[in-house]
Amino acid sequence: MSTLTITRIAYSSVLIDFDGHRVLTDPWLSERDGYYHGEPYGITLETLPRLDGVAVSHDHYDHYDMEAFQAYPDKQVPIAVIRGAEETARQVGFSNVIGMDAWETTTFGPITVTAAPGKHSVPEITYLLQTGGLTVYFGGDTLLIPELSEIPRRFPQVDVALLAINGLQIRPMNNMQVVMNPQDAAEFCRISQPRYAVPIHYTFTAGPIQDVELLKYAGTPQALLREFELAVAQRAPDTTVRVLAPGEPFQVTTDGVGEGKE
Repeated sequence: MSTLTITRIAYSSVLIDFDGHRVLTDPWLSERDGYYHGEPYGITLETLPRLDGVAVSHDHYDHYDMEAFQAYPDKQVPIAVIRGAEETARQVGFSNVIGMDAWETTTFGPITVTAAPGKHSVPEITYLLQTGGLTVYFGGDTLLIPELSEIPRRFPQVDVALLAINGLQIRPMNNMQVVMNPQDAAEFCRISQPRYAVPIHYTFTAGPIQDVELLKYAGTPQALLREFELAVAQRAPDTTVRVLAPGEPFQVTTDGVGEGKE
């Protein structure tokens, strides 16, 4: 039996542990003006365990915080990024940086890492991570795009989908939406039928002024979670939503026995 443990750190930073082989997604481990997590860290940089790899969706500070992550001691750890964004990690000393485009594959030790399509305000990829008969989809902060319909054909079983739900819009760009909202994420669940869906990317705040002048969200964190749970129940009743507090582990096994217990 293989065991997968999901631990949400904050925002879209998640620790994915396949029987002791660990991947960190979208490291964002500091804050600055206009960029606040809106929740505590579930795991700090100082307590981060040894990693087998890092998966980065796109080259934005709040998803690819290499200035803070350069304190991680293993500069040989594999870091997968969208092709063209490799230099951000190399500039702070990481040497094993892998540029990827959609549907390309690499490995983090025993974990197979496949890049999938994504769309945001800058070029983005998403990821499928597989080992031991278990599959995780990490959606970064992509929009729901038609290309994601290819996932169930290539990956007929997704055990856990990590999905952004804040529906971020950019006010100066005519309220252009750049991230899935709860309805979009529920539609992804209808299309891909993951066993579990874990919402991410819903507590961010740019601060009281910029949240009014620059950004618009699809709701408060509590409202986003309620809407997502209801929408998944309606559109994808075979998918179970698990809302995780920062630092709260959630386990999934290949045989389904004892799931949710650490």
